Amino acid sequence: MASQQERDELDRRAREGETVVPGGTGGKSVEAQENLAGGRSRGGQARRDQIGREGYQEMGRKGGLSTVEKSGGERAAEEGIPINEDKFATKQRG
Repeated sequence: MASQQERDELDRRAREGETVVPGGTGGKSVEAQENLAGGRSRGGQARRDQIGREGYQEMGRKGGLSTVEKSGGERAAEEGIPINEDKFATKQRG
């Protein structure tokens, strides 16, 4: 845990636009950056829970192929890389 003086310094730097908490990009205070980082982490976990491990991996594979000029789907099609988009579908609960 940071001392109050250290936390005040981090807060000042955050107000100036610096990211002082990993994953806290865009927060205007240390507390805001901590909240953003936590929410981003939980969001990814929730999506992985929804589509399962294989779907999450497949989605990442497609995203990893994307470039500035082309989407991951376009590039996969051009290069003959199979992407199973059925794995992205949210699992039905029943």
